[in-house]
Amino acid sequence: MRTIWGGVCALLLVCVAVWTAGSVRAQPAPAPTTNVQVESLTPASRPAAPVANFDALKATNAYLATLKGEARRKSDSYFEGGYWLQLVDTLYAIALAALLLWSKISARIRNFAQSRTRSRFWQVPIYVVVFLFVYTIASLPLSIYEGFVREHAYGLSNMTFLQWLGDFGKDFAITLVFGTIVLTLIYAAVRAAGRTWWLWGWGIAMAFFLVLIVIAPVFLAPIFNDYYPLKEGPVKAEILSLARSNGIPVNNVYEFNASRQSKRVSANVSGFMGTTRISMTDNLINRSTPREVYAVLGHEMGHYVLDHNAIGLTWIGLVFLFAFAFVNWAYRVLTRIFGGSWDVREIADPAGLPIAMILIIFFLFIATPVTNTMTRTLEAQADIFGLNTSRQPDGFALAALKLAEYRKLEPSPLEEFVFYDHPSGRSRIFMSMRWKAEHLNDADIKAGPVSPQ
Repeated sequence: MRTIWGGVCALLLVCVAVWTAGSVRAQPAPAPTTNVQVESLTPASRPAAPVANFDALKATNAYLATLKGEARRKSDSYFEGGYWLQLVDTLYAIALAALLLWSKISARIRNFAQSRTRSRFWQVPIYVVVFLFVYTIASLPLSIYEGFVREHAYGLSNMTFLQWLGDFGKDFAITLVFGTIVLTLIYAAVRAAGRTWWLWGWGIAMAFFLVLIVIAPVFLAPIFNDYYPLKEGPVKAEILSLARSNGIPVNNVYEFNASRQSKRVSANVSGFMGTTRISMTDNLINRSTPREVYAVLGHEMGHYVLDHNAIGLTWIGLVFLFAFAFVNWAYRVLTRIFGGSWDVREIADPAGLPIAMILIIFFLFIATPVTNTMTRTLEAQADIFGLNTSRQPDGFALAALKLAEYRKLEPSPLEEFVFYDHPSGRSRIFMSMRWKAEHLNDADIKAGPVSPQ
């Protein structure tokens, strides 16, 4: 469902560069001339060559070899199964939307909304609320399998079914509120703007995404987990020092009880315009060494410092701009052919929402390699930033191995291009070992842990 409503959202980000010129100081009166002796500078000594007996590729392979046997098979199986689930999710959502059209259930929901009010504006939220309930109930069996049954089968979930259902209900409530607001505004734009609706709708949806970035860390994330300040100590002090040195405006670090859901390790530096927050899961603290924690937080700080929220929204926004244009064109084609059978004629009719869903889902499925490459590129940039900031190559390699509990470590190049929205474990570990190979003569790296060979 996040894919569906995420696909309806996109906002044109306008970046304004502000240049300031320094004041020109008055020049002092010229000093008396004198003879100046010119000599060549002594050539700077060249840095020492890296230690010859360290091989980044051997170290990478040695790290990869630590995950083997049943653990490796489960990790590969879980991630590879996700390839098929992407196809299943797409086909299921399209089939369900088609069923709502051909059975005229969508038209009946529209008729119900019209019977409640004569206002075309208020007919939309009534339709959307009923539609979301119907769609969510119809897709619940697949959601239970993917979110609960499969996660337990691979040992990745710590939740009882009632706990999972509670989180599912919270997620649905958030979708219901924000989905209803956004779609009501988009349909208002459709009625007001006519054939240019897709540009206005795209702008409304992207504005909504920007609002989410601002409010999510403070108002939405605590709905699912308890957030509390990380206990005082050297780990917290080092994280805040890294944040200050990179200009991140925070004065606290938060931990949240993600262990109630799973054993996954994670962290984030999220927010914008006064809501910036550094957060990490209790799993990261409890299952990782301080070196791993610093490596992970360095990566997350990279997203913030490199403005990946703005860049990511811009890139993905361009994809969604094409998606909205595609919907505008294909919607009219389909309704000309099947509109009579569906009792849907115009794009302003909320009963045509399943048509828009089908088209958005199809477009985003085809665009998967493009969108994954976009996010994977930003993640790789954050990886490099994290290594340069935290200077913990072995900590980063160990953190990548923990992520490999549910991400295939060594995909083929084609797999990584199509299905990975992060660099693979092999790519990340080799990146960190290559970084280490170039810094072996640095004092802190010499004093650090010895990588396997």
